[in-house]
Order: sequence, then C-alpha cells, then structure tokens
Amino acid sequence: MASRVLIVEDERDIRDLVLFHLEREGFQVSSASSGEEALRQVRHAGPDLVLLDLMLPAMGGLEVCRKLRQDPATAALPIVMLTAKGDEVDRVLGLELGADDYIVKPFSPKELLARVRAVLRRAKLAPGAPAIAIGTLAIDPGTRTVTVQGAPLTLTHKEFELLGALADAQGRVLSREFLLDRVWGYSRASEIESRTVDVHVRRLRVKLGPEGRRILTVKSVGYRLDPES
Repeated sequence: MASRVLIVEDERDIRDLVLFHLEREGFQVSSASSGEEALRQVRHAGPDLVLLDLMLPAMGGLEVCRKLRQDPATAALPIVMLTAKGDEVDRVLGLELGADDYIVKPFSPKELLARVRAVLRRAKLAPGAPAIAIGTLAIDPGTRTVTVQGAPLTLTHKEFELLGALADAQGRVLSREFLLDRVWGYSRASEIESRTVDVHVRRLRVKLGPEGRRILTVKSVGYRLDPES
C-alpha cells in the first residue's frame, strides 16, 4: 500500500511541485495551505508523514508541530520540516519540538524523495527484534514501546530509533556521523545536521528521566549508552 503524505505549504507553486514529484513516485498525496487545515486533515485522513512548512499564515509550522506532538494520537507521526535557508534557529527549535528531519529550500526533487523515504523507512516496525532491558529502562522494538520503571514514555520515531541504536551498540561509542546515517538516513556531517543529533539526544535524556544519565557524551566523538550506570 502506498504511503500517504500530507504537504502543508501555503505557496501554491512549491506545493504543486512537491505534490507532482511525490505522486510520480507512487505516494498518495494530500495538501493543506494553513496550519488549521493541516490539523484537520491529520485527524481525519491519518497520513503516514507530514511535510510541514515553517512559514504558514496564522498558525505557523512550529505551532502545528507542537500540537501534533502534544496529542498522543499523533505524537509519533513523522514530520519533515520545509525551511528557508536562513532559518537555522527555527530549524533547531523545530527539532526540539519533535520534528524528525528538515529540508532547506530550495531543494532538489531527489533530495526531497530521499529524505521522505528515509523517514518513512525508519518509521516502520522492526518485527521479531528482541526486547532490551537496561536498568529500569525497557525497549520493545516489536511494539515500539519504551518504559522507565514500568511507566510508558511517548517518543517520536527519531527518538525511538536513536535510543535503539545506542542500546544495540551495547556500550560502544557511536559517532554523530554514524547516527546520522543509521537514524536519519544520511551522513553529511554539516554543523546543523550534527546539531540535529545533539538536539534529539538532549530531548531523549529529559524524557528518560532518571535513566537519561545513561546516555553519555564522548567529547568530539559522539554518544554511548552506559549499561552499567
């Protein structure tokens, strides 16, 4: 079954261009020109991924992202932000709010499709993978659930994949470049992309509460999950 993508973009030319390339590749595509319309469509149509422009009239993309992440029904919905070249602060804030990735305008159709496919691929379940227990932290790849001291956590797809990658490494250090490739599907280690990893690690530590201390920073290299602390 074709994946369903919702494009949220108020500039018609960009919206139509993105729609054309996604439909040509076999995606089922719908569109919205405002934040309010986007939230309605998400509730009624249940897309598999949202392409979300930051600069929207009335309700901006950051607010849409915040509302989607606050709703348990859409907390794990993959979100890819569309941003202008100079909006680095907004991109970082969007990642803080839980966006899974971003694409900087102007972008090539090839890059757009690669990012969308990467996010969707990593959003799929990993059937048959064994559950992982580290201290009071429990990770179940089959059901994509995480608990700490028995209490369930709400993680985004990228947070779950990041935690899973760190847990699979069994205490080994993972570089930012490795995590970009494993979790995000690309390995261009620019400053903003490396910061993507840092932002997600920081947010993941907060959500893990007392178990967040297990995610250790290895200076100038990356991160590791300490199974012994």
